[in-house]
Amino acid sequence: MKAYVDQGLCIGCGLCESLCPEVFRMADDGLAKAIEGDIPESSEDCAKDAESQCPTEAIKVEE
Repeated sequence: MKAYVDQGLCIGCGLCESLCPEVFRMADDGLAKAIEGDIPESSEDCAKDAESQCPTEAIKVEE
């Protein structure tokens, strides 16, 4: 499972990082970034929560 953040939609609110810091972080440009590679199995649920709660639908979590 992988996570992606659409930089064109992200507003940098930080919700994803607060919900799932193992997968998302705020970069120097003020926008969220997802970890590269596969999401750790222990973080899949919080990554999906971040996807569903993102106010701009910038996050995609895919198998």
